Amino acid sequence: MAMDYFEYLRKDKMPHIWCPGCGHGTIVKSILRAIDKLQWKKDDVVVVSGIGCSSRTPGYLDFNTLHTTHGRALAFATGIKVANPKLHVVVVAGDGDSMAIGGNHFIHTCRRNLDITLVVYNNNIYGMTGGQASPTTFKGSRGTTAPYGAIEDPFDVCEMAKAAGASFVARALDLDAVAMDRVIVAAMENKGFSVVDAWSQCTTYFGRQNKWGSASDMMDRYKEMTYNVKAADKLAPEQKAGKFPLGVLHQVQRTEWCEQYDKLIESLKARD
Repeated sequence: MAMDYFEYLRKDKMPHIWCPGCGHGTIVKSILRAIDKLQWKKDDVVVVSGIGCSSRTPGYLDFNTLHTTHGRALAFATGIKVANPKLHVVVVAGDGDSMAIGGNHFIHTCRRNLDITLVVYNNNIYGMTGGQASPTTFKGSRGTTAPYGAIEDPFDVCEMAKAAGASFVARALDLDAVAMDRVIVAAMENKGFSVVDAWSQCTTYFGRQNKWGSASDMMDRYKEMTYNVKAADKLAPEQKAGKFPLGVLHQVQRTEWCEQYDKLIESLKARD
């Protein structure tokens, strides 16, 4: 039987205000399908956002939701998880929200390995505030703050997450919703901090400023820029050069922060 998305949506908030061609709605549906598959109770789910196009998500979802300040979603989520570790905490944030003003919170949440899932709606630009270049804007690409092309090398969200200590890291395109479903389910099942770099085309700002065409044209371009990590061994080095791998890129077993804290409390009780 087909899934009833409206079971998880606030109907009075529809229709959404994302631009035609934006991939954010596809990511939201993938998150909902993952939660539905895992059969999480709505009252046990908390969805947290900061500021940006992605931050509209909590307003549309019928869970416990929190719309916080720019870059601070992971800080608020940390407080929620520590206060009630039994809750399923999901953070949604744009590339600017998570990698720029929220970059410090990002690396320390990775380091702590709290059991939180972060889905980065990565459209390589600041979409809500006028198309400024973001930390993931491709070198040479244009933005309102980079009218002649960005001269800085972009952050790789997945490499940042791995280096900072996240126990699960994956990347997916909104072009392939089935693959995105798989990695988000796996991220939510992981016991520790999970990061999903979810690519989402911004036709209004990134697409227009860089003349990348329609939403489908942008999807095709993203597909050309990536490769499936499972096929990596079969590809020659030149076929992977300058491209981004898709799928589950990193997963390790590490003690989750709340569990470590509980052990500390028990050890102190035993000492007393």
